[in-house]
Amino acid sequence: MRLLGTIIGLQVQVKSLKIGAPPQKRYDPAGIRQVERLGLSSDGVESWDDNGLPLADVHNIKQPSGKNRAGSNGISICFTSHYALMRRRFGKHLTDGIAGENILVDLQDSDEIFTEDTFENGIVIEGVDGGRITLQSVIVAPPCVEFSRWALRYPDEDRPDRTVTETIQFLHEGTRGFYCSFAGSGVILRLGDQVFVP
Repeated sequence: MRLLGTIIGLQVQVKSLKIGAPPQKRYDPAGIRQVERLGLSSDGVESWDDNGLPLADVHNIKQPSGKNRAGSNGISICFTSHYALMRRRFGKHLTDGIAGENILVDLQDSDEIFTEDTFENGIVIEGVDGGRITLQSVIVAPPCVEFSRWALRYPDEDRPDRTVTETIQFLHEGTRGFYCSFAGSGVILRLGDQVFVP
């Protein structure tokens, strides 16, 4: 296996990051909550606040939000190198984690950019206790118009133009991250866990 990096961020989306009604629908990262540990199951992810109360992610299949697409997008992952690439194009407001992925991996000194093909055999995560799990069915997280406009700082009231289309194309090949699934239950991820490709 090849070590990619270390988990430095865990998050849940407690509400949709796309707010408003068309044509004024826009991206708002206010629904992102950073957490110390993340529970994984075949339903998606969940976490808990400081009082032990559940923080369910809107992509968990048990949630009535309708954000889960047949189990394909219950877990999301991105990499610090991808954020560095987005910052070079769009600016400093593209801070690590702002796209709302559940798992953020620090590649340390690498600027490698991954594609879907990188993860054809899945993603392995190893905890500090040596236990390992595998995330499977890794696919590109397709960028939405709302996030693309937000990245560009495109005015909410303006109709999308070619720059928005070009931004969607730039983000599409995995730059914004990936969706994946887990065929198990009762697993907890923590900051510091290591991430590999088989």
